[in-house]
Amino acid sequence: MPGRSIWSRYSYTWVTLGLFFIALIGHWVFGWYEFVQQQQEHNQAVEVSAYVIQLMRGTLENWQSEFLQLVWQVAGLSFLYHVGSTQSREAEDRMEAKIDELLRTADPRNGPAKIRELDRQFARKE
Repeated sequence: MPGRSIWSRYSYTWVTLGLFFIALIGHWVFGWYEFVQQQQEHNQAVEVSAYVIQLMRGTLENWQSEFLQLVWQVAGLSFLYHVGSTQSREAEDRMEAKIDELLRTADPRNGPAKIRELDRQFARKE
């Protein structure tokens, strides 16, 4: 995708990261208010260090149980597909071969020339 910026090529990733950080910051902010309320109910001092420990424990528990598994399944497989793993290349090569054969069959005279033109315009992955 020459000529496209990293922002447009990975726009879905940027939106997902933005939503992730919004949710994470919201979790931390509202967790702070809950922590302060609990400390005040028990007549204890509100200490940032105690909150950070509680915050990190809660965040890591959530990530361990749900987020990390989902990230590996979605992002890991998406990354492998994007970088061109063997499986994704085989599917693309098969699709291109089918389309080439359809072009040759539909227009035996001009099909091969059209295929060469498309190959020049959109370089095939090696």
